[in-house]
Amino acid sequence: MRFLFYDSITEIEKGRTVSGVKTFALSEEFLRGHYSKKALIPGVIFIEAMAQLLGWLIIYSHDFKLSAILSLVEGVKVNSMLRPGLTAHIHGQLVSTSKMDSLGKAQVFVNGKEIASIQRIIFSHFHRIDSDELKKRFTYYSGLTLGQ
Repeated sequence: MRFLFYDSITEIEKGRTVSGVKTFALSEEFLRGHYSKKALIPGVIFIEAMAQLLGWLIIYSHDFKLSAILSLVEGVKVNSMLRPGLTAHIHGQLVSTSKMDSLGKAQVFVNGKEIASIQRIIFSHFHRIDSDELKKRFTYYSGLTLGQ
């Protein structure tokens, strides 16, 4: 089972921003058997979607020479009454990044309305990685080809 909470990365600017989309269908694995009357998208899924996109922005910004490990999330707001069938537009921004860690923030919009946000998200960097493998994963999971 795949635990990606975005469908594709639509835009990425090294060291600055990332955008992506996620369409939530009623057939999502995390919805199976959780709700007896009305299926609702758990708020934590939006947090994970923002973190996943920001993680790829950090890895991409550091030329695939490190991996990003989520360390802290603060200032989270999530609309908890969202039903399947919506398309979420996810936007992340790097506030600062260094060799050791990165600080970012992110928002999720549905029909132009902000439905989730993280004011402060910190990733620690892990340097013992296979750069070529990360590039392959990025290409596969983002839907982008390196060099775009």
